[in-house]
Amino acid sequence: MINTKKNRIGKTLAGITLSLSIAFSGSMFAAPQSAQAAEVSTVSTADNIFETGKQFLGVPYKFGAKSGSTSSFDCSSFVQYIYKENGIKLPRSSRQQSKVGESVSKSQLQPGDLVFSDTNKDGVINHVSVYMGEDQLLHTYRKGIGVTITKFEGTTWDKTFVEARRVIK
Repeated sequence: MINTKKNRIGKTLAGITLSLSIAFSGSMFAAPQSAQAAEVSTVSTADNIFETGKQFLGVPYKFGAKSGSTSSFDCSSFVQYIYKENGIKLPRSSRQQSKVGESVSKSQLQPGDLVFSDTNKDGVINHVSVYMGEDQLLHTYRKGIGVTITKFEGTTWDKTFVEARRVIK
């Protein structure tokens, strides 16, 4: 009789412990895992875009390069290509790309944001690059340079900055 009572109490305690364990693990970890997964996804997408782009370092610049071609790029065909390879569809020209996504101030730039410039200083966007973080841009421009990584602050791209857009959700 004492053994049966101890056994019943032991089973009850084990049941309560198991129930509490399940309840706490579900409530404690469900929300943070979801939030963490979304953050990791954004970082991973930007990192994947950079890795895709870096494969083309040194590929020649050609104004009006054919969309989808990897033998040469202009700034917008390059950006369009590396984003498409990572599941983000963008229009072909830098002006069209500047209308996609959410507007972001220069001070709020995050890796993966598109940076638009007016290097001709005529009021028309004519260049797009990808902000990599740590004051770096991934882009292509001018014959003889091609796909490259450059500094942002204080450069032509900074001085002729028009706007930035966030296209990675």
